[in-house]
Amino acid sequence: MIDAKIVSPDRALFEGDVSEVYARSTEGEIGILTGHQPVLLLLAAAPLELVGADGTRTTFAVRSGFLQYADGKLTVLADFAEEVADKDAAHAMVEKFTTPGRGANAPAPA
Repeated sequence: MIDAKIVSPDRALFEGDVSEVYARSTEGEIGILTGHQPVLLLLAAAPLELVGADGTRTTFAVRSGFLQYADGKLTVLADFAEEVADKDAAHAMVEKFTTPGRGANAPAPA
């Protein structure tokens, strides 16, 4: 199992054991399983998905941040992240992050 923690500047979003982690760095997609080589990544605006031992998926929309994995521990330090219902919702939120003139808290266009 992977001891995972996701934090943003204002709160801890997730702490618990997971079996798989899927994220997108500025270099591309990555999947992390127990025993993965240590890694430190700069995250791109994208969904981040955690898979529990029972197969339950927890998805976050991440604007940017860092992901570190070493010795069975995963830490994500995100400038902004929010748990969402699924990958489609994460992609919709990420689109807001990457659209010029729109921030994480900007209202949707009329």
